[in-house]
Amino acid sequence: MRHKRTGRKLGVTTKHRKSMLRNMVTDLFRNEKLKTTDTRAKEIRRAAEKIITLAKEGTLHKRRQAGAFVKDKEVLTKLFDELAERFKDRPGGYTRITKLGFRRGDNTPVSIIELVEEAYKPKKKKKAKKAAPKKTAKASVKDDSAKAKSSKKESAEELGLIEEEDKTTAEAAVEAAAVTETVEAVKEVKETEAKETTAKEAVEETKSEVKEEAPAPDAGSGTQETPQEEKVEEPAAEAQETQASEEEPAAEVPEATSDEVSEETEEAPQAEAEIEAKAEEVSEDSTEETSEAEEDKESEKKED
Repeated sequence: MRHKRTGRKLGVTTKHRKSMLRNMVTDLFRNEKLKTTDTRAKEIRRAAEKIITLAKEGTLHKRRQAGAFVKDKEVLTKLFDELAERFKDRPGGYTRITKLGFRRGDNTPVSIIELVEEAYKPKKKKKAKKAAPKKTAKASVKDDSAKAKSSKKESAEELGLIEEEDKTTAEAAVEAAAVTETVEAVKEVKETEAKETTAKEAVEETKSEVKEEAPAPDAGSGTQETPQEEKVEEPAAEAQETQASEEEPAAEVPEATSDEVSEETEEAPQAEAEIEAKAEEVSEDSTEETSEAEEDKESEKKED
């Protein structure tokens, strides 16, 4: 069990392994690329990245530590001058291993180890999302929209487009004002026409009511007779007819005896008295009806 024994032996002695790693690391810094087996490439990566971290610090002590492993002075100066500046912002991972397959003969896996040439782009750290209140979200949206509008205005001012926009807005405002004025004038005309029509309709209604209330005059005479007066005249005509009927039998009898004449003479004053009483009753009824009709007319006039 190889507890706490890091590194690979690579099938050689310790001196051989150390010298081999020194030479291969110096060749990697000199040529920036090296083709070897997978196990040796992994060991080279461990040693090379430690030396690059020493070169990034750039102190004299670190230079002497790196010089104890890299014996070539030209490679050492390149390490501290060029490679240290290249990997200044990169926090590790200075080398890359790509596998090429298997070697012919002994069928060992072969790979290429090389220094990274791409510029380092730090990844953005994902922040924990916090549930922001709705008001702040709306305010941020408004601020963003205001910033966007201000940037648009600035670009428009630079291009000279705002003056044209002002002209178009002024023309649109004038057109809108003219449209509103015309609409108001049309409304006033319609209101006046509606008032006139309502007044004409009221006048026509009053005229029709007056015509309905006024009675139609008789064709024969200029005076107007009420239905009550007609009712008063009817009983008087009936009384005259009764008188004529009673008088007719007396005229028809040519000859009569003395007894019959005496009886007729006695009955005549009685009949006349009865007729006079009936006529007086009819006249009283007619006068009462006429008085009531006159009172009704006066009350209707007062109510009008």
